[in-house]
Amino acid sequence: MIIETALPDFQLRQATKDDCPLILGFIQELAEYEKLAHEVVATVETLEDSLFGERTYAEVIIAEYQSKAVGYALFFNNFSTFTGRPGIYLEDLYVQPEMRGKGFGKCLLAYLAKIAVDRNYTRVEWSVLNWNEPSIQFYHSIGAVPMDEWTVQRLHGEALQSFAEEFK
Repeated sequence: MIIETALPDFQLRQATKDDCPLILGFIQELAEYEKLAHEVVATVETLEDSLFGERTYAEVIIAEYQSKAVGYALFFNNFSTFTGRPGIYLEDLYVQPEMRGKGFGKCLLAYLAKIAVDRNYTRVEWSVLNWNEPSIQFYHSIGAVPMDEWTVQRLHGEALQSFAEEFK
């Protein structure tokens, strides 16, 4: 499904299973930018299974300029017990460096906001690295507010395995 935008030669579309190599490439590019390339262990196969398998865990929107893929957004549902309704957690929003400054990222994020509104969700949330000042300024410009009173916690790797073994 092609989603037309007001930006000339720029459109969005839902990703398909055939896009998994492209999505993985974008993930690797984003990880390089964030100085986290060493953490990428995803493969085309794990993406195919997680995004298009029997149970899907996330959705992906591909951004195209002049019919060439230039970015993506990967998101999934979260849930607010306070509102009793779902929201969107934006895991990745990426536009290739040479395509930045054209409004593509803003358009992509506005489309996710529209999805949230259309689906009667309560919010769109995401994390941003503290050093990523250009992104932080952009997020402020669209009305996003930092959740300073919350700190993300993560249990993964050996700590996750070890703690899971404590369940009796």
